[in-house]
Amino acid sequence: MRSKHPKRWYGHGLPYLKEKSLPGHLIVIEGTDGVGRSTQIDLLRPWLELEGYAVSRTGWTRSPLLSETISEAKAGHQLTVTTFSLLYAADFADRLEHEILPSLQAGFIVLADRYMYTAFARNNVMGADPAWTRDLFGVALVPDLVLYLDVDVETLIPRVVHGKGMDYWESGMHLALSTDLFDSFQHYQSRLTAEYRKLAQEFGFVTVDARAPIDEIQTDLRKHIAGYLRRAEPVSVPSADGEPVPPLSLRKD
Repeated sequence: MRSKHPKRWYGHGLPYLKEKSLPGHLIVIEGTDGVGRSTQIDLLRPWLELEGYAVSRTGWTRSPLLSETISEAKAGHQLTVTTFSLLYAADFADRLEHEILPSLQAGFIVLADRYMYTAFARNNVMGADPAWTRDLFGVALVPDLVLYLDVDVETLIPRVVHGKGMDYWESGMHLALSTDLFDSFQHYQSRLTAEYRKLAQEFGFVTVDARAPIDEIQTDLRKHIAGYLRRAEPVSVPSADGEPVPPLSLRKD
């Protein structure tokens, strides 16, 4: 069986890893803070499992190696953009090696709550060199599908206020955009949304209107995922001796 969608690294990858067949699917849900990514993934996972797929989930800064360190560093409100980026990149690389790649090798669908694009958007807003950021996340595997939950700040604000509330980092207080938490949130999230929309154009995200009710957003996400999976079904490619060719291994471009 030969996959229609062979995997590839975004940049230099993890060169110390041996090449392995990765028949699974990496599906990323992107979007700014409070847009409802986790809620949608909570609904997607049981649906996919009922459809007969094994599903694994991974989230931003969820590495057992670094998640606690990142939380402690953020609590001190002292992170520079460089330190921020290095910690997040290390967390990302650890999850990629120990969670994402093994799951893909086992044929799972991996649902990623955020991916390298979050770092691209945040770092641009924080003034980091874009080329440096992208090189730093060159370890990444290119996702098979990126679904971007797009929402305007006016719709986002009441969701956040009535949800978990506004915190220091998600409000951009570290950038001194305003002394008022609410105003800072508006400015910061507006800038983040603008960056995400640029990334959506550059990387070909599938944009989903996140202003809609939860069930409508879920229906839209399922439609796009089902369409991708239909297109990605392996096709038989006979070898010279008539035997099927194994799935393609991870390749570098």
